[in-house]
Amino acid sequence: MKIAILGTRGIPSGYSGYEAFAEELGVRLVKRGHEVTVYAHKNMFTEFQEEYRGIKLLYIPSMQGKNTSQFSHSFISTWKVIFSRTDVVLFCNAANGPFGLLLSMFGKKNCINVDGLEWMRPKWSNAGKKYFYFGAWCATKFFNVVITDAKGMQDYYKKEFNCNSTDIAYGADLKYADNPDAVRKFGLEPFQYYLIASRLVPDNNADIIVKAFMKSDSKRVLAIAGGTVYKNPFEEELRSIADPKRVKFLGHINDSNLIKELHANAYAYTHGHEFGGTNPALLKGLAYGNCVLAMDTVFNREVLKDGEYGILWKKNENDLAEKINRIDSDNTIAQSYRDKSRSRITERYTWEHITDEYEEVFRKLHPKNNS
Repeated sequence: MKIAILGTRGIPSGYSGYEAFAEELGVRLVKRGHEVTVYAHKNMFTEFQEEYRGIKLLYIPSMQGKNTSQFSHSFISTWKVIFSRTDVVLFCNAANGPFGLLLSMFGKKNCINVDGLEWMRPKWSNAGKKYFYFGAWCATKFFNVVITDAKGMQDYYKKEFNCNSTDIAYGADLKYADNPDAVRKFGLEPFQYYLIASRLVPDNNADIIVKAFMKSDSKRVLAIAGGTVYKNPFEEELRSIADPKRVKFLGHINDSNLIKELHANAYAYTHGHEFGGTNPALLKGLAYGNCVLAMDTVFNREVLKDGEYGILWKKNENDLAEKINRIDSDNTIAQSYRDKSRSRITERYTWEHITDEYEEVFRKLHPKNNS
């Protein structure tokens, strides 16, 4: 089967979960005998190759500009794929919902992974929020199959848009620490720090985590892996409230092996993401054997199975500070979560299992070819 993945920046890339998703899914589909093409942003690459890890790459130009780059890239990619011999198109991102109309008009079998509730995120302008909501609405009307990555998201799309979506989560690979000296380069000692690993934007709630940690009695430090190359008022606010003796800012880290070591050697991983579905960073925390402290949202509760595989905290600094104190003073509690964290991944979130579910969607869309 010929499968095209659109709506990402392209691979290889360390920019976001979409690109990792396209690579992890694409590689496994190729191994199963499918032909996979990822439509990449030509403007974001300086080196071009025909394929990567067996996945074909097609570099598509786009208009320059923060508000026009992704839309123009998706528009051109849609027309390209319409006149290709692709059997099934997988789009990423609800913002690309309108393009389902063109795909369906020209008879291209299609599905879309809508990801999170972007229109609720404070980082976007009112116009941006309205467009994301419009895109999600279009996705439910024009695409053959809408894929949501959490049961909570599936329920939301049913209630908000009367859409019967297919629930397929994100995936993760089990990994283990093999180079603890990597964290020492940041002045950290294994199991003597708590970790935040996320973009520093308001809805990831790093400010609550920093304030809670400052209120806690922990003698460990809080390490923050995340940041931007441009001026970020939210990051500046975090730095202003953080005691530099207790909080270390590591900056943005692209190296996947280094991220693994930071997770696997942390005392605990603190997760404040609020508006996504199944979050890749939360799955990494589990897959890398971490004790997880996650904000209590419907999505995080689903991943942690109502607190069986991690500790849930309410959206306030006092509750999180209390949870930090509890595990900080009793290592057996933290270790008990570390011992079973990877079991949650093998239970539901392996990439092989996720690929099985996507492959089933593709076969239903294109039953003529089961190869």
